[in-house]
Amino acid sequence: MPANNTTRRSPLLPTVVAVALLVAAFIAYASIWSEKLWFDSTGFTGVFTTQLLTQVALFAVATLLMGGALFGNMYLAHRLRPTDRRSGASAVLDRYRELLEQNITMTMVVPALLFGGMAGLSAATQVLPVLAWLNRQPAGVTDPVFGLDASFYMLEYPIWRLGASLLMSALLFGLVAAAAVHFAMGNLTPNRNTIEQQGGAASTHLSLLAAAILVVYGLQNLLDRYGLLLDSGTLFTGLHYTDAHARLTAKLVVAVISFLVATLFFVNAFAHRSILPLAGVVLMLVSGLILSLIYPMVVQGLQVRPNEPDLERPYIADHMAATKAAYGVADAEITEYEAVTQVQPGQLAADAAALPGIRLMDPNVVAPTFEQLQQVRGYYTFPSMLDIDRYTIDDQATDVVIAAREINPQAIPDPNWNNIHTVFTHGHGFVSAYGNRRQSNGEPVWITRDIPPAGAIEETQSRVYFGEQSSNFAIVGRLPEQDPIELDTPGGAQGGGEQYNQYEGLGGVPMGDYWRRLVFATRMTDLNILLSDRVNANSRILFDRTPRERVQKVAPWLTIDSNLYPAIVGGRLVWIVDGYTTSSTYPNSQRVSLQRATTDTQTTSLVAQLDAPINYMRNSVKAVVDAYDGTVDLYAWDEEDPLLRTYQQVFPGTVRPRADISDDLLAHLRYPEDQFKVQREILSRYHVTDPRVWYDSTDVWEIPVDPVQTSDQEREPSYYLSIRWPGDAEPIFSQTAVFVPRNRQNLASYLSVNADASHENYGQLRILRMSDTQQIDGPGQTQNAITQNPAVAERLLPYQQTRGSAAVRFGNLLTLPMGNGLLYVEPIYTERSGSAGAYPALTFVVVRFGEYVGIGSTLQEALDAVFGGDAGADTGELPVDGSEGGVAAGDGTDTAEEAPTGPVDEAAAVAALRRAEDAFAAADAALRDGDLAEYQARTDEAKAALAEALRSMGR
Repeated sequence: MPANNTTRRSPLLPTVVAVALLVAAFIAYASIWSEKLWFDSTGFTGVFTTQLLTQVALFAVATLLMGGALFGNMYLAHRLRPTDRRSGASAVLDRYRELLEQNITMTMVVPALLFGGMAGLSAATQVLPVLAWLNRQPAGVTDPVFGLDASFYMLEYPIWRLGASLLMSALLFGLVAAAAVHFAMGNLTPNRNTIEQQGGAASTHLSLLAAAILVVYGLQNLLDRYGLLLDSGTLFTGLHYTDAHARLTAKLVVAVISFLVATLFFVNAFAHRSILPLAGVVLMLVSGLILSLIYPMVVQGLQVRPNEPDLERPYIADHMAATKAAYGVADAEITEYEAVTQVQPGQLAADAAALPGIRLMDPNVVAPTFEQLQQVRGYYTFPSMLDIDRYTIDDQATDVVIAAREINPQAIPDPNWNNIHTVFTHGHGFVSAYGNRRQSNGEPVWITRDIPPAGAIEETQSRVYFGEQSSNFAIVGRLPEQDPIELDTPGGAQGGGEQYNQYEGLGGVPMGDYWRRLVFATRMTDLNILLSDRVNANSRILFDRTPRERVQKVAPWLTIDSNLYPAIVGGRLVWIVDGYTTSSTYPNSQRVSLQRATTDTQTTSLVAQLDAPINYMRNSVKAVVDAYDGTVDLYAWDEEDPLLRTYQQVFPGTVRPRADISDDLLAHLRYPEDQFKVQREILSRYHVTDPRVWYDSTDVWEIPVDPVQTSDQEREPSYYLSIRWPGDAEPIFSQTAVFVPRNRQNLASYLSVNADASHENYGQLRILRMSDTQQIDGPGQTQNAITQNPAVAERLLPYQQTRGSAAVRFGNLLTLPMGNGLLYVEPIYTERSGSAGAYPALTFVVVRFGEYVGIGSTLQEALDAVFGGDAGADTGELPVDGSEGGVAAGDGTDTAEEAPTGPVDEAAAVAALRRAEDAFAAADAALRDGDLAEYQARTDEAKAALAEALRSMGR
């Protein structure tokens, strides 16, 4: 038999490739389908399908455009090949020509698919801009140059630029590919005579491509004229004098020249005289260099620079107006403030209503106190920076320090798969304390506390299945015959053991059938989802559980505020999230870095914003995420915002009208931090109205360095607190900040915004501008005066001179307009050093007004020390007995000395007073040693002895 020389190929490689493709396809399917199920569970399926279909459409269009341009031009060049071709001139060309002849798929289809796919992937990332362009809504504001609506620049211009860029890339790649094929096939040779004789078809093809490229280039130059209103120039973002008088005309002329040269190439497609269009290209390049670069430089250097203040004045005015409008600061009210610095008794009488609202609990300091006193178990945690909200307690609006008790994923005992994903599934409890009160030992006065929560704020559902710490997925749900396994309340069961809970909410995705278990096991890359007996027919998987990512997924067009906060609304614990619509293409508005503008000493405790440039910002949406079932509700807040109205058209029904906000929810909405910080950044320079002053930079403000931090680079944060603005009748919940002059430390101005969403003047920005005739110390100078004050130093000395004693920590330095001047208030905390269970306790309050500094154990004592023994108003503080309940505020009335009403035992009274004196002496000694527990015990003993003395005196 003849030998069989046929070589059989091993099926191993094709099998491996096929299996790999199937696995990759299933992974992609699992990712997309599980994502779809997540959107189904939240009720925002339309957001998912709209984005997915648009991505597919953009990918297909860009792939066809780029791939079609490449393949079409290469195939046409191949079809136009000459009938008689010479070979042997180049081995490389001969080989490539053979490949073109024998395998069109490898030489044309594959490159076209490769480049087309790359273009498609790039285009697929532009889903939101394209959808916004298709559903654009007018802003109602026109630019001063072209008279176009601002929405053209924010929503249309970027898409026209994107389309022109994609078309230009397709034509350029097509030209290069066609030229390469023409050259390989012999249509183009270095011999000029051969080109004239044989290159007619190639010349026509390439000339038409070149003409198309030049037409697109001309259109790009026309678009660039609008882009001048968005460029960052020598002074600001927007149109400058040189732009208006040189670059606008230059780009128009270059566009006309490119159209003329395109006409020459079009004619050359039939005349085959390449010298003329090539000369046109050279002329276009030279003229473009002169018009676009040299001419503007001459105008700027010889005409503008010597007369810049006068020539740029109208453009600065347009820029200032656009910037103020884009950031919502155009209506900021500036008042000249002649702040007094002298003190007199009774000076704060007019501010009596505001004094009880001065916040003494610093949310950035007392987080460890919450942790130690309300953590309950080590696997619970609170955020490193707490939040401020306001609640009505006993019919009185009160500033409250708040936090939610969540599971700490890093502190779960025995962190095995079952504990992480099926047992420690949720936190429990909303904890709150008065912002203006403390217990006698310096601890907060709790409003709500413990597990289950108890206190003055009613909580019907306070379990936290969706929270800021919920980074792990959780599997919940049990069969009717199975016992609950989710840890709910430690010590809450009968006999003091742990109490377990079964999730009864509708959050999460049902995953009881095997197919869904396989899908989620693939998505989570976790085989235990398939193998665990704890996954049953009633199981639901909770994932993407943090409020931030839930809002970001259902509203991908929003920028999320860096600080979201919990609240009790309708008895349920919810998370309130502020969402912004932003743009970097608002005409003539100054562009800033969102990250830089929002960075201060609190940023390390929050999620930092992306380093993205913006020049337009609106708090367009208030979002609410239910902590139990993960429900997301989006409410339109700035209903006039064109970007919000646009995305409401893109995703209809996803944003509820503002009228749907309940009164209970409205009471807890506040002015968002990041927007205020960005506006603060803008107002530091754009508070002026005269373009000449803006240009000269003679009235530029700066955000001061935080005086209570060790770093000299971190800026002071803004503060939430209730203040009474000069001239107002009542205090208002506000967000405040201060400015200092550039390169100075004295106070330049005081900024406040009405942060109470239920108030008719919500969002009103007001500025107190300090007089230039006298200096008012800024935060840094005030902090220096406080730390160097002899009375303050004396009170703090016992905590600083003894090794192992309690360390001193200064709280936030608050600034309030009071007494016709500026009042600085700073709480001082002490914390025992070297103790594992140590936490800050409010020990002193220090006050400064003008040059006068006072320190006391209470705010009232510190104020009276400054204002000649009588501040003129009662802070509402009462002695605290250390009980668990809150402390009622006093009514500010004086009580006359009462006569004895019973028998008098002078001997017993004297003995009791001596015991009180001894107890007070022991308390002072304990305080000097930093032993706060002993200090508290001896103080209580002294109080009891004084009470006994009073009884012995018949009182």
